[in-house]
Amino acid sequence: MKILKFGGTSVANADNIKRVLTIIAEKAKNEKLVVVVSALSKVTDLLQLASQKAASNDESFKEIVAEIEKKHLDTLKELIPVSEQSSLLSHLKRIINHLETLLDGCFLLGELSPRTADTILGFGELLSSYIIAEALKQNLKNSGYADSRELIKTNANFGKAVVNFEISNQLIADYFASNESQVVVLPGFIASTTDGIHTTLGRGGSDYTAAIVAAALNAKELEIWTDVNGMFTANPKIVKQAQPIATISYQEAMELSHFGAKVLYPPTIQPVLRKNIPILIKNTFEPEAVGTYISNDVVSQTNPAKGISHIDNIALLTLEGPGMVGVSGSSKRLFEVLSQENINVIFITQASSEHSICIGILNSDAEIAEIAINKAFEIEIAQNKIEPCIVENNLCIIALVGENMKNHQGLSGRMFSTLGKNNVNIRAIAQGASERNISAVINERDVKKALNTLHENFFEENTKQLNLFVMGVGNVGKKFIEQIHQQKKFLKENLKINLRVIALSNSRKMHFDEDGISLKDWQTVLNNGETANQELFIAKVKELNLRNSIFVDITANESVSKTYEHYLKQSVGVVTCNKIACSSAYDNYKHLKNLSRQYNAPFLFETNVGAGLPIIDTVKNLIASGDKVNKIQAVLSGSLNFIFNNFDENHSFQDVVKEAGVQGFTEPDPKIDLSGIDVARKILILIRESGYQMDIEAIANESFMPAECLATTSNEAFFASLQKHAAHFDALYNEAKNKESRLKYVAQFENGKASVGLQFIPKDHPFYNLEGKDNIVLFYTDCYVDQPLLIKGAGAGAAVTASGIFADVIRIGNV
Repeated sequence: MKILKFGGTSVANADNIKRVLTIIAEKAKNEKLVVVVSALSKVTDLLQLASQKAASNDESFKEIVAEIEKKHLDTLKELIPVSEQSSLLSHLKRIINHLETLLDGCFLLGELSPRTADTILGFGELLSSYIIAEALKQNLKNSGYADSRELIKTNANFGKAVVNFEISNQLIADYFASNESQVVVLPGFIASTTDGIHTTLGRGGSDYTAAIVAAALNAKELEIWTDVNGMFTANPKIVKQAQPIATISYQEAMELSHFGAKVLYPPTIQPVLRKNIPILIKNTFEPEAVGTYISNDVVSQTNPAKGISHIDNIALLTLEGPGMVGVSGSSKRLFEVLSQENINVIFITQASSEHSICIGILNSDAEIAEIAINKAFEIEIAQNKIEPCIVENNLCIIALVGENMKNHQGLSGRMFSTLGKNNVNIRAIAQGASERNISAVINERDVKKALNTLHENFFEENTKQLNLFVMGVGNVGKKFIEQIHQQKKFLKENLKINLRVIALSNSRKMHFDEDGISLKDWQTVLNNGETANQELFIAKVKELNLRNSIFVDITANESVSKTYEHYLKQSVGVVTCNKIACSSAYDNYKHLKNLSRQYNAPFLFETNVGAGLPIIDTVKNLIASGDKVNKIQAVLSGSLNFIFNNFDENHSFQDVVKEAGVQGFTEPDPKIDLSGIDVARKILILIRESGYQMDIEAIANESFMPAECLATTSNEAFFASLQKHAAHFDALYNEAKNKESRLKYVAQFENGKASVGLQFIPKDHPFYNLEGKDNIVLFYTDCYVDQPLLIKGAGAGAAVTASGIFADVIRIGNV
């Protein structure tokens, strides 16, 4: 014999019930079945709401009853031929009339007793089981119906009655010993005392009903039919990469269900565990899916963890004080108080010093618990031996579960390190002696990030998902997005990095998509986005609270650079080609670096100097190895190098500067390049990364530009000024030619002093043959004394800058 239980979604409506009937008919061909059914989806909630309204003298409870009646009558009419409906509809209406009478009583008395509440809540299963039993008889004549209240006996603990197994097992065994039906339908959830008073087994109790019957009959198997393909490695509604678990032990299933895996009601396992009856969780809507098989047969696997689960709406209560140290009975008194108030303790942890004890309970019980605890310990509180109970609300418990976890070292460290890297603050930790689960209390707002981060680490073959928030989609930004689109598949397959662009913004529009923006038509999506707003952008990044988040700044905007600290404080990494932040006041530069370390948020800016060249990374490696940078000489502006390499007798200075802008080598405002401020910022960043303290005011800027040119306020005026002062630039060119030299804009640092300016470079200098838009840097260090460490390559252009930004993002992914 098999026991089949169908949940509320499986019997939500006539169409779903038809699926259920097909499954039952197919299985009944080979063996006898007991079918336990829940109430139609949402009906129990409606019954609870109706009873509350009635007890509050709110006549709208009658509208809810009418809704319940219509739902069931409509379902029956769809399942039963018209010729046979009359008597069945009458029976349903009698049940509804009984329900309405009970609610009328609550309305007149203005109260709802636990006993009455249990009776009312049981109507959902009574109605659904009657309809399903009658529908089953249409095609399977040898089927019947039994009332669970006559078979399962409990105490009078209304709301969550305790089963008397000795009596119930005998009643169930006797009933089915004499019943010859091929299929018997039972209502789940409901039971009664030995005096016949109606009780319930707790919300989700239909699973428990099925398990009780399975154990009493020594069934071959218990099948739980629901709307998912079994138990998952995490809640698939929160973790989209969650995978079904094919096999799992009773203990693992119990732990996962206790910590919120709603596919299975926690008490269900106990009755069948004693009899070693396997549980199979199946999907009513995909009956061919394998499902989850729960048994004592442990299947060996490499992953020590089996799943991650969580419980929402938790409050953490802390009782602490010197009056608890060495005093026996403190814990006993605390738990007695909670027991008397009928408050379930979900989580317990106690300091080894005995100075404090923490417990996790439901938010809804927190206020009652706080009052009761403070009253029980009022003498110690008055004597300042114990502090008043501390209550923290809006928390969540997450649990990593696995039978094999006890045989693996370092799992706790791996779990908490993973959470810490994503700024998930842990309020309390507990691990049972069985080492079957590790539990932690965290803020409720972090639960999605925590579950996804842990799942990624433990169940996704080390694939790391990076969530990018990109600001700036000009020339460089477009190339960056193109590169992501082009390399996305390669990165996932070869580097196990899954890149998703969650947000895009320019100066006018911004767009967010938590599931990732399609990069095929991102420009259209962005153009249809909402009005750009930096404060709102920050707020949305914070609200989404996604794991491995990276803010990518591809602007030259000062106001954007001032937002970095907001991201870093949320453990959101920052990748930027914007030089303003790292060349701002030294205190701000150090502040950002410190925030990066404090919040474990990467702050990478390789493209600040040399576009895609590994210049900053090289400096970091030199310093980390113990070397010391003593002198730097560099051509750091690909734009200026392009300009002076192409400026000659045949090409005016004005025309070359324009061409540099067209090719994307200069900033939108070319004065930023030509004034030398851009190069000054770059050498300043190299000086700081070399371990020296300096501000930009200390860098001598020997400008080659006429003051009138730099004073212009528009590009049009600027180019007109360049044409006006053409003779000045021609003179510089001719002087270099006469000296058999080339013009190069050089940055240098030595003996604590730095400067930037135009120089005449002779033929024997390494800078002389620097072509196109290339950069070159010479580092003289304690290790590189006579022959400097030289880095050379393309230092400007949208593609190489985008590649540098991309490389920084990948660096974060490889950490």
